[in-house]
Amino acid sequence: MAGIIFRFYGDLNDFLPPARRQVAFAYETNGPQSVKHLIEALGVPHPEVALILNGNVPVGFSHQPQPGERIAVFPEFFSLDLAGVLPLRPPLPDPPAFLADNHLGRLVRLLRLLGIDTTYDHELDDESLAERSRDENRVLLTRDRGLLKRSLVIWGYCLRTTDSHEQLRAVLHRFRLFDHVAPWTRCLRCNGSLHPVDKAAVLDRLEPKTKLYYEEFRQCDRCGQVYWQGSHIENLLRIVEEIKKS
Repeated sequence: MAGIIFRFYGDLNDFLPPARRQVAFAYETNGPQSVKHLIEALGVPHPEVALILNGNVPVGFSHQPQPGERIAVFPEFFSLDLAGVLPLRPPLPDPPAFLADNHLGRLVRLLRLLGIDTTYDHELDDESLAERSRDENRVLLTRDRGLLKRSLVIWGYCLRTTDSHEQLRAVLHRFRLFDHVAPWTRCLRCNGSLHPVDKAAVLDRLEPKTKLYYEEFRQCDRCGQVYWQGSHIENLLRIVEEIKKS
């Protein structure tokens, strides 16, 4: 084979044409270019990449491969110990916080129902999304791989499906969020934190059946929205348990 030899592993193959999946292939370049640029030219957004090997040697995004080099590109592998390996980006915040693009409203609602810090503004353009994800140190969630290729994006994840529950499954597993699930703690409207509030203090805002059947309430410390714990929370937690076992 001539040129630079690439091999992509795991779910990074989702971004490649069928002929290049799960196999080594040659890629010709016009002069020196960073491996980050080459990986994205092949279709893989850089936030999806966790490890790059030149032969058996870890390299960073700035490495410029030469013809004949064999470049292996890996996604996040939780079973792989990367201690001591050259990091491609700063550590992921713990717990991680998220920023979703304007096509993921249903996923945003599910994540907020579970108490996961997720911001969302349907009026933000791609440049603003990239800037905000960097400035607020948030993982950018999107189905637009072009958005993830913006250099400002540090942490990001490209969702492979339009089904919101399957998206939730992918995010929970990818970022190991099960220990961070805390339902009824985050506002569905604005992502603010919820705090307990006396029923008497919000009585005039409740519907008759809500007054009759519920005693515990919480209120958003940002927008003032009032919440009570309905059956939808229990149903969602059952779904999370099923996802955890999958």
